[in-house]
Amino acid sequence: MSIFTPTNQIRLTNVAVVRMKRAGKRFEIACYKNKVVGWRSGVEKDLDEVLQTHSVFVNVSKGQVAKKEDLIRAFGTDDQTEICKQILTKGEVQVSDKERHTQLEQMFRDIATIVADKCVNPETKRPYTVILIERAMKDIHYSVKPNKSTKQQALEVIKQLKEKMKIERAHMRLRFILPVNEGKKLKEKLKPLIKVIESEDYGQQLEIVCLIDPGCFREIDELIKKETKGKGSLEVLSLKDVEEGDEKFE
Repeated sequence: MSIFTPTNQIRLTNVAVVRMKRAGKRFEIACYKNKVVGWRSGVEKDLDEVLQTHSVFVNVSKGQVAKKEDLIRAFGTDDQTEICKQILTKGEVQVSDKERHTQLEQMFRDIATIVADKCVNPETKRPYTVILIERAMKDIHYSVKPNKSTKQQALEVIKQLKEKMKIERAHMRLRFILPVNEGKKLKEKLKPLIKVIESEDYGQQLEIVCLIDPGCFREIDELIKKETKGKGSLEVLSLKDVEEGDEKFE
């Protein structure tokens, strides 16, 4: 006996579903996995590379195609390609539990990598390994937020880890060259933003080499520009002041 498939049903496999609700109804499109992000970022421009079919569904997994009158009521047109573009751009990507778990695990690892790359043990000035940071994140029960960037979350993690372990952002090494007249007065304003002054040289100009917290860089840069009316200069000598040792990044 042959199996009959109704004409309003289309069977698809290995799909990424993008969903949108309009006019009280749910509409779905079937895309190739990993292609939706490429389309939204502008990397992928060929719609046929993104859509498995130019059909609009009410339920992709059951293969139920949307009715023409429902499309017109919801979108003002029955042009399925145009509707697919709207759903592709503004719809919500449906992710399976397994895929979501994999994504969160990857984000967790990415956050730990950023923290390890930007931080040191303040006593030894040496970096922590990614594995150690991952372990510390698990110890504080850090929960990944899929809608926030990994960089934003890395800053949150650093704040939380400071309560449990010796960790801080690796310092930046800067050189200021300031006009002597404004230099002495400006140095007092800069002091609260400087961690360590390594050297000072008074000549025709005031030259200071120092270490700062990276979070203070913009404030220092703006202060020097404002106070010296553009006559002073700021040079980044190193982005991270780290002691080289046996510990290496994972």
